[in-house]
Amino acid sequence: MGRAKLFEDRRDAGRRLAQLLSGYRSEAPLVLALPRGGVEVGYEVARALGAPLDVWIVRKLGAPGQPELGVGAIAEGGEVYIDRGLVGLLGISEAELAEIAEQQAAEVERGVRRYRGDRPMPRVEGRTVIVVDDGIATGGTVRAALRDLRKRSPRRLVLAVPVAAPSSLSSLSREVDGVACIEEDPGLQAIGAYYEDFSQTSDDVVATLLAEARREVPRAEGAERPLFVEAGTAALPGDLAIPERAGGLVIFAHGSGSSRRSPRNRSVAEALWRWGLATLLFDLLTDEEEAEDRRSAHLRFDVDLLARRLLGATDWALARPELRHLAVGYFGASTGAAAALIAAAARPRVVGAVVSRGGRPDLAGAALAMVRAPTLLIVGSADTEVLALNQAALEGLAGPRRLAVVPSATHLFEEPGALAAVARLAGEWFAQHLIARGAEARA
Repeated sequence: MGRAKLFEDRRDAGRRLAQLLSGYRSEAPLVLALPRGGVEVGYEVARALGAPLDVWIVRKLGAPGQPELGVGAIAEGGEVYIDRGLVGLLGISEAELAEIAEQQAAEVERGVRRYRGDRPMPRVEGRTVIVVDDGIATGGTVRAALRDLRKRSPRRLVLAVPVAAPSSLSSLSREVDGVACIEEDPGLQAIGAYYEDFSQTSDDVVATLLAEARREVPRAEGAERPLFVEAGTAALPGDLAIPERAGGLVIFAHGSGSSRRSPRNRSVAEALWRWGLATLLFDLLTDEEEAEDRRSAHLRFDVDLLARRLLGATDWALARPELRHLAVGYFGASTGAAAALIAAAARPRVVGAVVSRGGRPDLAGAALAMVRAPTLLIVGSADTEVLALNQAALEGLAGPRRLAVVPSATHLFEEPGALAAVARLAGEWFAQHLIARGAEARA
C-alpha cells in the first residue's frame, strides 16, 4: 500500500505553506519562485501574503550522458554550484564541467527572457526575500539560487518548500535566515510521490500566474519613482511611491549617518504600501553636506537643518497634484525623529501623525510641547539608553502619544521579527490617525 498523498497539487501545497509564512506578511516580502513547478506554489504563497511574485532562474548541470543526474547548478546572477564529491566520483573533468555550464548559462538567459521579458531583475537589496520551490531532494538548484541571492544583500532570506529531505534541508538552512517546510521525510526519493497531481507545469501556466500576480498586487516592481525633492534651495534625490487608492502620504526622515537607501526604512515603507499609504524617502543632505558629515558627523545632529529640509519636502509634496489631497505623516528614525517632531510642531494643521523608530525625540527640545499630531515612539527593550530618553520625552509631548516597546530588540531592530513589529505598529498608527483623518476631510 502506497503512502497517503500530502497535497492535492502544487496550488494546494502553496496555500498550506503560506500558513507557515504568515508572520512575514508585515515585512512586505518579495516571493521568488523557481520555475517551473515552484511558480504554482509561489503564486499561492505570494497571494496569501499580499506580496509581489517573480522568478529566479536556475538550471541544473547534468552529468555527461546522464542529464537527469545533477552535479551542480547555475543561477541567473552567475552563481555556479558544483557538487565536488559527485563530480570526483563520476570522474568528470573541468573541461566537461565548463562546457555543461556554458550550455546551461545560455538556457538561463532564455529562461529570463521567456518568464520575465523586458521587466528588470527584481530588487533584492534590503528586502525580505522568500524563495519557493515545490520540493527539495538533493537541493543543488536551490543552493545556487540562495547563494546568488545572498550576494545581493537581502535583509532576510527565507527558504520555503512543501516537502524536503531532512539532510538537504539541514544543509541548506546554513544558507538562509529562516526555513518553512511542511513535511521532512528521510525516505524522500521522488517529490511527485507527495502530490496527487504532479503533472508538469507548462510555460503558459507560468506566464499566466506571473501576469495574474502582477495584477493582484497594487504596486508593481518599479512602482517607486526616482525624482528630486525641492527643499528650499536644495534639490535632494528621493523615491516616491503611490499605491492605488492611497489614503495618506508618509514622508521619511532618516537617522544619523543614513540616507534614503536605509534598508530598515525601505522595509517599513514597503509595508506601508500595503496599508494604502504613499511614501516619500529622500536624502536630507546634499552630496557636499554628506561628504562634510562623513568627516565631522556634525550635520546629522543639526536637527533644525534637518527639520527645515523636511518642511521644504512637505511643501513640495503638497504642491504636486497627485499628492495634495493626501493627509501627511512623518516617520523618523534616530536624529530624523527629532526633525520630524520639530517639523510637526511647525505645521500642526498639515501633519496628521508621527512615528519614531529608535528615535531621539529629546533632541526636539522645546518643540515637543508644541506637537499636536498623534505621536508613536517605538523603541527596542534592549536599547536601554534610547528607551530612557523616549520615556522622558513622552511626558513632554502635548498631543496624543504612545510608547511602544519591542521586546528584546536593539537599536537597529535587527533581531528576527523586530522590524516586522515596527512596520505593523507604524501601519496601525497611520491607519488610525492618518488615513482616518484623510477620509474625514474628504467626507
